[in-house]
Amino acid sequence: MGHTVVEAADSGWERLTNGELLKAAERAGFDILLTNDKNIQYQQKLTGRTIAFVVLGNSQWPVLRHHASKVIPAVDAATPGSSQEVEIPFA
Repeated sequence: MGHTVVEAADSGWERLTNGELLKAAERAGFDILLTNDKNIQYQQKLTGRTIAFVVLGNSQWPVLRHHASKVIPAVDAATPGSSQEVEIPFA
């Protein structure tokens, strides 16, 4: 299954707070929010959401690109209102 990745900044959403970002992403039809905010699942209500959260332990591309084999299964398994954390080392 192919995936399209869009950064919040590319949509003009870089200044939105978490709640507003989630609403904008859902209105735009996104299925998943990739984030490194480990508290988002506690700060935002997941029940009833049309979007899923995949929380990355490290969002630095030079490190993250070597761990795509961990991220892709989490993205593939995501369902609306779910949250899954993917641990990725910093070194």
